[in-house]
Amino acid sequence: MKVTVTGSLGNISRILIEKLVRNGHQVKVVSSNAERAAEIEKTKATPLIGSLQDTAFIAQAFKGADAVYTMVPPDFSAPDYYDFADKIHQNYARAIELNNIQYAVNLSSIGVQFAGTAPLTRFYDLEKRLNQIPGLNVVHLRPAMFYTNFYGGLPMAKHQGIVGHNVGETIDLLMTHPADIAEAAYTFLNSLSFSGHQIRYIISDVKNGGEIAKILGTAINKPLNWVEFPDDALLAGLLQNGFSKDAAETLVVASGKAIREGLFNEFKKDEYKTTDSRTFADFAKEFGMVYKNSN
Repeated sequence: MKVTVTGSLGNISRILIEKLVRNGHQVKVVSSNAERAAEIEKTKATPLIGSLQDTAFIAQAFKGADAVYTMVPPDFSAPDYYDFADKIHQNYARAIELNNIQYAVNLSSIGVQFAGTAPLTRFYDLEKRLNQIPGLNVVHLRPAMFYTNFYGGLPMAKHQGIVGHNVGETIDLLMTHPADIAEAAYTFLNSLSFSGHQIRYIISDVKNGGEIAKILGTAINKPLNWVEFPDDALLAGLLQNGFSKDAAETLVVASGKAIREGLFNEFKKDEYKTTDSRTFADFAKEFGMVYKNSN
């Protein structure tokens, strides 16, 4: 089977590509970074180098595919993240229709069902555009917050002994390991046994801030405290680290507000959780190794 995968060699896509190739599929990989081409070739996949904002390039990239994996890569510097994401999904939809592709696995988000409502007023609907394509069978993967987001807090953990978010330490966070997402995507793409419009929630673990700090602290052999950052302080820190104001507010600050307001409480139930998933304690071991090798 021929599969086109977007997302270059990211935390999810790399695992997905390797599993697809290992199981005999012909895989093309879309990347905006020409320096990734050689690394993609090492996985026995074919690199396609170009911009997701380029309509003609995406149409060509999807040509001949039996199925596609679609996702919007994070561009935290985008001045208007909504427009950035919407353009990419327009291109995906056009390319799918033009090439008469009948199967897609789309990386969505647990927050997409609240798109356009406070505090997620700037969230874009990842799913609606693809659902409008006649004849397309699509699975929307809805993960929670990625475990790997905590890598951004490594300097604070190392130098200040803290981790945190704009939520209190007793508030539960729904989280997902990128590898669990990759395995779910592979399961659907390997068999193409889905039809219509389906949703798959991927929640690997649920822990509150205090528990997260304790688990990560144990992994790095250093006590950590959870800190609830005020919204304006979190925003200022993100801007200092290269985020555009729109991306910081849309992707990070608003998400924390939604968690505080309990928008995602429904999804704590076991029926939404991924079976045989990687627990946060499992991820903490990975975090500990990265911490050990960081400057």
